[in-house]
Amino acid sequence: MSAASSPGTPLLVAIDVGTGGARAVAVDLESRVVAEVRRPYPTHIPRPGWAEQDPRDWEARAVEALAGLVRRVPRPAAVAGIGLTGQCPTIAAFDGRGRPVGRGMLYRDNRAVAEAAAMRERIGVQELHRRTGHVAEAFHAGPKILWLRANDRQAFDATRCFLQPRDVVLRRLTGRVATDQSHANATLFFDLRARSWAPDLLAAFDLDPALFPEALAPWALAGGLEPAVAGKVGLAAGIPVVAGAGDSQCAAFGAGVVDPGPVSEMAGSSSCLNSAVTDPVEDPRVTHYSHVLPDRYTTELGVNTTGAAVEWAVRRLGFGGFAELAEQAQRFRRRAWRGGDPDPVEMAPLFLPYLGDGERDDPTVRAAFLGLSDRHDRPALAWAVLEGVAQALRATLAPLRAAGPVLGLRVAGGGGRLPILAQLKADTLGVPVTRLQADTAATGAALLAAGAVGLAPQARAAIGALVRKAPIVRPTARWTEVAETRAAWFERVRHDPAVHDWRSP
Repeated sequence: MSAASSPGTPLLVAIDVGTGGARAVAVDLESRVVAEVRRPYPTHIPRPGWAEQDPRDWEARAVEALAGLVRRVPRPAAVAGIGLTGQCPTIAAFDGRGRPVGRGMLYRDNRAVAEAAAMRERIGVQELHRRTGHVAEAFHAGPKILWLRANDRQAFDATRCFLQPRDVVLRRLTGRVATDQSHANATLFFDLRARSWAPDLLAAFDLDPALFPEALAPWALAGGLEPAVAGKVGLAAGIPVVAGAGDSQCAAFGAGVVDPGPVSEMAGSSSCLNSAVTDPVEDPRVTHYSHVLPDRYTTELGVNTTGAAVEWAVRRLGFGGFAELAEQAQRFRRRAWRGGDPDPVEMAPLFLPYLGDGERDDPTVRAAFLGLSDRHDRPALAWAVLEGVAQALRATLAPLRAAGPVLGLRVAGGGGRLPILAQLKADTLGVPVTRLQADTAATGAALLAAGAVGLAPQARAAIGALVRKAPIVRPTARWTEVAETRAAWFERVRHDPAVHDWRSP
């Protein structure tokens, strides 16, 4: 994937250590992707509810992706800075020689349920949310660390540092052992307002502060590209490397979500939903991270398996690809429209897209089709899957909407490529959906690097232009009425014991 760029224009590089693999992206100051290279790595699921990756893959595939990118960039000498981002919170343990102590636990790994409950009980839900911006769930890094101590003491005792995937790549590129404020937020041992590690929270769980790296501001220059790495990838030594932030925080920046009102959806395998606030929201259901800009926070809500649910439907329901699934869903929509006012309940089954053995806020919820009938054909199933994704977003956004108006959704990533899904989101949420024609996580990380090397005005202008030229999908009144009825159905069954792990109380 590449685009032309004007001679002499600086290029910024983003490295994203994502869920499915590492990628390197070169972006110019008009938010155009000049080149992109991906290198995949596997996720291991040794038990239900577990999800692991090898930390060596994060580092190796990121360097390979950067080297491949340099070979594709027409002007490697124009690279002015590198910004980093990645999946968060995913945590791995490292020994005193910097070697991984076993596999890392992904954000979607839900094994640490008991440890999360213990954190909530010891600190208190409201107090933990006030201090950290979060309420402990198995999703977070902190409970995962406590699980390791309780269940693999030998590995824990060998640990000298906990790092997240982006941190591992930062260490490889610059030699610096550090994280940033947004990644630190996800540990639950970091004070949200003070923007520093919280000694009392670490002490409450008898954790040595030395296990956690320094936390940089997301816009901070972490160091220069190490000569050994520079020689390996074909770039000049010393190129500035910016700490960056979690992928969804970078995506919010790349989507222009810097003031209250719009919500960024980073729509990949999962969906992260972020808005910008000047003061944290008191509702404990709304989590918070440091924004990539000073004096701002990002709220965050999410669904673990949105794009993954669509991919599952393509594989398991016999569709030839995403395009065929979308075409079948569109066929259903046209058919239902021509048939007069459809019965919102009888028209199609309801799909709950919780295919990841639990959600970040509910480790026991499971996916389901409900209301299936032999009247329902493949177009109805295709539509139901996409609608289920939209309904899950609506349900997840409810506490944020209760705290203030949501003026629109700005969608980027793979989940923004299907027009019918964007329309379903607009109809279901009742707000305009902007389909950003960019990967905002990579664009945000790259343009964050631009700001750190003296190109902040150009970066802001590039993001503004990206948002202005994006197509907007608006709600359709008739389908919004249908969505309201189906939302009530979705909300009712979402909490029913029948769609939860039978082992749960």
